[in-house]
Amino acid sequence: MRRSYLPHTCEDRESMLQAIGVKETGDLFVDIPAALRLDRPLALPAALSEPELAGHLTKLAEKNASTADYACFLGAGAYDHYIPSVVDHVLRQSAFYTAYTQYQPEIAQGYLQALWEYQSLIAEITGMAVANASLYDGGTGLAEAAMMAAGATGRSEFLVAKTVHPHYRTVLNTYAIDRGYTLNELGYTDGQIDSNEAAAKLSKAVAAVIIQTPNFFGCLEDIKAMAALAHAQGALLITAVDPVSLALLEAPGKLGADIVVGEGQGLGIPLSFGGPYLGFFATTEKLMRKMPGRIVGQTTDQAGNRGFVLTLQAREQHIRREKATSNICSNEALCALAAAVYLNTVGKEGFRQVALQSLQKAHYAYRELTAVQGCEAIFTAPFFKEFALRVNKPVSEINQRLLNEKIIGGLDLGTYYPELAGCMLLAVTEKRSRQEIDRLTAGLGAML
Repeated sequence: MRRSYLPHTCEDRESMLQAIGVKETGDLFVDIPAALRLDRPLALPAALSEPELAGHLTKLAEKNASTADYACFLGAGAYDHYIPSVVDHVLRQSAFYTAYTQYQPEIAQGYLQALWEYQSLIAEITGMAVANASLYDGGTGLAEAAMMAAGATGRSEFLVAKTVHPHYRTVLNTYAIDRGYTLNELGYTDGQIDSNEAAAKLSKAVAAVIIQTPNFFGCLEDIKAMAALAHAQGALLITAVDPVSLALLEAPGKLGADIVVGEGQGLGIPLSFGGPYLGFFATTEKLMRKMPGRIVGQTTDQAGNRGFVLTLQAREQHIRREKATSNICSNEALCALAAAVYLNTVGKEGFRQVALQSLQKAHYAYRELTAVQGCEAIFTAPFFKEFALRVNKPVSEINQRLLNEKIIGGLDLGTYYPELAGCMLLAVTEKRSRQEIDRLTAGLGAML
C-alpha cells in the first residue's frame, strides 16, 4: 500500500523488502487472519497538498473565537493578560522546550538556574520561605497542599470554602476519595466565607482550612482572620491566590497563610484553550521538607563555583513510595520558565501596573454595567478584577448575542452555583480598553 506522506521511492521499498526476504508488504502480516485485515484504503478524504492543507486548517481555526479578534471578558481562572514578546522568544530556544526535566545538573545549569529564579520570585510575591518548580495547575496545587497538610498535622478533615474555584474543589475531592479525607464545605455570605460557620466547624480534627482570594466570585477574603481561626485549633491555612493580585495586595505569607498555591497562567502563559497551565506552590520553612514536586536548590561545586541541583527529592520516583510526600511525577518547567521570564520582563513596577490597571478597569466596568437597567450587583464585598452581576435574561442568550459583536461574555454562574442562576461572572484585565468596556455596556444595555 502506497503512503504519500513517506519519502520512500518504489525502488527504496523494493530494496528494503528484498533485504528482509519478502516479496511485498502484505507478506509482513501473514500471521494476522485475512478476515481481520483491511483490504481497502481507509475511508478518508483524498490527500491534500501542503498549501491546501494549510488553507483547510486555517478555515477550521477560524471557527474558534480567539482573543486576538474578540474582546474577552471571560475569566473564572484563566485570564487574557498581555504577554511580552520576549517570553515566547525565550521559550522557543531548543535548550528549553526540548528538555523534559533536569536530572543531570552538569548539563542543565541554565534551566536549573531559571527555575531557581522562578522559585525565588514565587516565594517573594507570596511572602513564603520556599516554593517548588512546579505543579500541573491551580487545582493540583490545591490538592497537593491538602495532602501535605494532612501529613504535617496527622489529621484528615478539611474545611473548604464554597467560594474556592469549583474545578479546584473537584480535583481535591478526587484526591480525597482514595485517601479517606473528609471535606466539609463552608458557605458564603455576600460573596465571602461565612466566618461564623467556619468558627463553629473548626475543631482539633481539622487539618486545614482551604480558602481562595480573590475567590471564584472575584471577592477578597480576610486571610488574617481565617489564619487566626485555623491556628487556634492547630490547623493550617491553605490559600489559593491570583498571583497578579499580589502586586497590590499584602502577601498571604505575611498574613498567616501556611501554604499558598494558585494558577500561574496569568504570568505570561497564553490561554491556549485550556492548557498547559502552571500550578505554583509555596510554603513555610517549617513545612519545606514535606513539599511535593521538584525543588531546585543553590549550592557550590568542588571549585567553589555557584551551581544548581534538584534537592529534597521526596517524590516516589526517588524514594520508597510509602515514604514519598507525593506521587506527582511531572512538572511544568516550560510554563514555569515563562512565568520567570514574564516577571523579570515586566519588573516590580510593571507588575504593579498590570494589577493596578486590571483593578481600575474592572471597577470602571462595574460602575458602568450596574448603571444599566436590568443588570445589578449581587455582592458588595471588595473585589480585584472580577465581579458578578445578575441579569434579567438568560446568560447563554446574552453571551451568544455578544459573540455576534466580537465580545466574549462572562461565565454563567448558575452552571456551578444553582442559587446564582441568572448571574454572570465578568473579568477585566489590563488588556481591555475603555472602548471595549463601553461596547460591552452598550451591548448589554440594548439587550436588557
